Amino acid sequence: MIIPIASDHAGYEAKETTKKILESMGFTPVDFGTHSPDSVDYPDFAIQVAAKVNNGEHNQGILICGSGQGMCMTANKYPNVRGALVYNPDVASITRQHNNANILCLPGRELTKEQLETILNSWFKTEFEGGRHERRVNKIQSLTEKKN
Repeated sequence: MIIPIASDHAGYEAKETTKKILESMGFTPVDFGTHSPDSVDYPDFAIQVAAKVNNGEHNQGILICGSGQGMCMTANKYPNVRGALVYNPDVASITRQHNNANILCLPGRELTKEQLETILNSWFKTEFEGGRHERRVNKIQSLTEKKN
């Protein structure tokens, strides 16, 4: 499976590590930047991955910045994106199980290689439960369908 991935400068090192972990798991990461630790604006990179997930070109994506928050906020502006800020494997699992999250947002400055590995394993091995959770996800989705 192809996984679009992007970061800002603060998430650059974690992105490079994450790409290697994804490859070892059998995924193909497609890197939308940034390609150095030089200062950039995170929305410029978040929108590239979020657009691919939003339009259905890819089922899931990964965004990384210093705290994960900026990338997550930007991604969640897209109507078909459910970006989740994840900082441990339990949160990774629950955001997939209960929220059917489709973009994993990571705090690059806060996570070690080992933590990234456990989060990625949890995220990609966990399926959406559906049932009562599907009703809730549908309610979230309906918010973007309403006209102002």
